[in-house]
Amino acid sequence: MKDEEMVITDNDFLRQFETTIQGELVKVEYSQQDRKIFLTKLVITEELKEKGFMEPFLEKLLDYIKERGNDRVVPTNPDIAKFMRKNKRKYKDLLPVGINI
Repeated sequence: MKDEEMVITDNDFLRQFETTIQGELVKVEYSQQDRKIFLTKLVITEELKEKGFMEPFLEKLLDYIKERGNDRVVPTNPDIAKFMRKNKRKYKDLLPVGINI
């Protein structure tokens, strides 16, 4: 799957970021408080994880949040925290001041 084909949408009503990969809905549920987005739950099938779609999805999601502006990200989901730790240089500016992962 080409990166450009993955379109992230913010479903404000359900408080989740969504995309469709190979016909499957992939989403990250969130809660927002002040200017922080708490990424609480990642929903992706094992099959898509095994095919290597989780990291490109998380990368596209974090880039999407970064492009939107002033929000900071607090990854409370272990998979998302692990991804951000692995890509610390690229995403450290998304973390709130004083938060380390």
